[in-house]
Amino acid sequence: MGKIQRIRESKTGKTIVKKGKSGISRILFGRTGIILLLLLLQLGILFIVFSRLQQHIIYAYWLFVLLSALTAILIINRPGNPAFKLAWMVPITFFPVFGMLLYLFVEFQAGTVWLNHRLQNVEQQMRKYVLQDPDVFEELEKIDKRVANLSRYVTEKGGFPTYKNYHTTYYPWGKDKFEALIEELNKAEKFIFMEYFIVAEGKMWNTVLEILKKKVQEGVEVRFMYDGTCSISLLPYNYPKKLEEYGIRCKIFNPIKPALSTVQNNRDHRKIVVIDGKTAFTGGVNLADEYIGELERFGTWKDTAIMVQGEAVRNFTLMFLEIWNVDEPQEDYEKYLDASYCYGMTEGEGYVIPYGDSPLDHENVGELVYMDILNSAKDYVHIMTPYLILDHEMLTALTYAAKRGVDVKIIMPGIPDKAYAFALAKTYYPELLRAGVKIYQYKPGFVHAKSFTSDDCKGVVGTINLDYRSLFLHFECAVYLYQVPQIADVEADFQETLKDCREISMEDWKNEKFITKLTGRVLRLIAPLM
Repeated sequence: MGKIQRIRESKTGKTIVKKGKSGISRILFGRTGIILLLLLLQLGILFIVFSRLQQHIIYAYWLFVLLSALTAILIINRPGNPAFKLAWMVPITFFPVFGMLLYLFVEFQAGTVWLNHRLQNVEQQMRKYVLQDPDVFEELEKIDKRVANLSRYVTEKGGFPTYKNYHTTYYPWGKDKFEALIEELNKAEKFIFMEYFIVAEGKMWNTVLEILKKKVQEGVEVRFMYDGTCSISLLPYNYPKKLEEYGIRCKIFNPIKPALSTVQNNRDHRKIVVIDGKTAFTGGVNLADEYIGELERFGTWKDTAIMVQGEAVRNFTLMFLEIWNVDEPQEDYEKYLDASYCYGMTEGEGYVIPYGDSPLDHENVGELVYMDILNSAKDYVHIMTPYLILDHEMLTALTYAAKRGVDVKIIMPGIPDKAYAFALAKTYYPELLRAGVKIYQYKPGFVHAKSFTSDDCKGVVGTINLDYRSLFLHFECAVYLYQVPQIADVEADFQETLKDCREISMEDWKNEKFITKLTGRVLRLIAPLM
């Protein structure tokens, strides 16, 4: 890959992507190259240890083979998703000693245990400020017992109550969300919390940054947090210091370090904005120009977002503070989680559950919410997702829904951002198609939206993809909607997007390139790691 240059088109004002010749050198000799080199060096050391034991100490080698067998037994009997167990069995089977050493080295680390312990402590400190209103739950229980049961699960296991809908707004394009975000940021009077997976310098981020700097001057508290992967290629490693100079409190979540660790596999994939505890945004839209159509990547970039206003914003405030304070002492949470000033707002129809998902608490909230929608659907479930890398349970839920007559449609990208992930996704097509699931590919470009709609009464808009990383490895968030009028907007957007899609048939799968099929099937061996 060459160096990416951004060039403005004189007529449209859009940015197109062109490639130079220095990109490989920049990666190889920059911070990214150093980190990759050190990671490979650690793997090499493990492999050398394995080789020496095999070649020179035959008894020790067979001892380690026995330990590998015991490790396999340990993996099989540990709680967790079977697909991850299978993925680990591959290196242990083909490289008994090395696979065992790698598993023990990666899985049993204090960092993951410490992070989960800190997150739970912070959550417990804030729980008393975010309690389920019993009247709301009882009302929901009378309307729909199954949805009430889901509400109970998300509240008790995730810590996120259900609220009466005050106001929600759905944005079918990133540029729509951007315009609304600018408007709401300018209204901020008390505090602004922002948490993003990707931040890249350009029109979108520069515009937001100028507003944040202005708000700091007006006395508004501004906190900004972004995932550590940005420091690899998008932002300087010391970028937080630059923002601190403007008066913006800034943190990098889980910075990438040159060390093998399962903690580094747990990225903060959330996109959260909280303004004064009254307004919140989430969805697939990051702070980069491709998300608003200013930078052309992979054709037309289709993305969505949602704004929530009212008491339900408190759940997003909790999510942000939970991660922000993971490495800090307790602060005064009440002044941020007090939602009394929202009580006078006019109630809308329906119920909303803003919720988060942590990869460390052994509760797969994101996947179970999706599966609950699939298993309770009567007429249809319509899905937009950029990735389709499914575990057995999700694959069963999708196919079972279709087999019992539910109209299950999935919109996928027509132009993928990752060729290997697309090849892997296609390996699921035959089983899905045979069951009656209808798959469509978005012809104009890349779908980055993550949304579910079902039976005109249920919906989800958030950051959670249908792949292992989102469902099991990343910190995620979304909004569950029940009997909310804006569900009709989400479904209307699905139908409008469908007009620009091509339906995939079994014949298309049969005619797929052999190399694509082979690549995808090989990648299925390590699908949980992708």
